[in-house]
Amino acid sequence: MALHLLKLAVGVDSLDQLRRVRAARAAERGGEWVYTRNRPRRANEILAGGSIYWVIRGRIAARQRVIGFAADRDAGGRRFCRIIVDRELVATLPRPCRAFQGWRYLPQEAAPPDQLAAAGTALPAQMLAELRALGLL
Repeated sequence: MALHLLKLAVGVDSLDQLRRVRAARAAERGGEWVYTRNRPRRANEILAGGSIYWVIRGRIAARQRVIGFAADRDAGGRRFCRIIVDRELVATLPRPCRAFQGWRYLPQEAAPPDQLAAAGTALPAQMLAELRALGLL
């Protein structure tokens, strides 16, 4: 069973904005990765199919599959870890999440499912909100 990471998308207001920010950073850096000071100790469990789940405005809203880890140093010589992720950003069913700093482990059973597709397109956000309010999601 895969283990996931949970990370805040600080300063991001929507999934579309997160997509733009991630694309801009990938273009700037020459690759799709997330910076963190310390390498997760449970990296092998994450590499067994895990993802980074992004929290936007207090809700888990999307995920990116983790495909690797790499150690590096910044211009000042301090070590950091790159969490290398897949370019595809997958929308999930929104789930409330409290704020935190850095990243947290997210067990498979606590991870929200990917957003349902209806006739090949994602369900509208308003419809999802109404289904959640009715207790159907």
